[in-house]
Amino acid sequence: MNSRSKNIKNSYLGNFFYDKSVKSVKFSIQVFYIFVTMGKAIGIDFGLKRTGISISDDLCIIATPLKTVLSSELMQFLQTMVLSENIETIVLGFPLGLNGADTDVTQNVRLLNMALEKEFPLQKIALFDERMTSKIAQKTLIQGASKKKRKQKGLIDQMSATIILQDYLNSNS
Repeated sequence: MNSRSKNIKNSYLGNFFYDKSVKSVKFSIQVFYIFVTMGKAIGIDFGLKRTGISISDDLCIIATPLKTVLSSELMQFLQTMVLSENIETIVLGFPLGLNGADTDVTQNVRLLNMALEKEFPLQKIALFDERMTSKIAQKTLIQGASKKKRKQKGLIDQMSATIILQDYLNSNS
């Protein structure tokens, strides 16, 4: 065995040490595979008429807007997404006023939370403070979107869901 081979077998690569044991290398690869294939997260900005949905990447680092659905069709949409996208976490925006008091939608979100916990017992359901997300989403759209897109209320819902999910991911990283 030449010196170059020894260095490779005993070198450090990312979070994994390679040593002379093949079992150790296999274990490291298995741990890496589990880390890479963890489930995604979905963000929800619930409204009485429409609900904005966002989704994370496989590593739960980046949130992106996904879709706006009618609130009456939300559960059916989530059932499909949880199965098709390997969803592990559902982050539900929790609406509170600036003073911390309930808003007109807070009780509906509590009921939705209970329904999600019952419908998806294997997924983590997280309530996350959504104060100011709609305002931030509107400002973001004003800065970067065309006039036609700014008037689409569904787009604001998607952006709000994305902000909720990204804030959640950042707080858990």
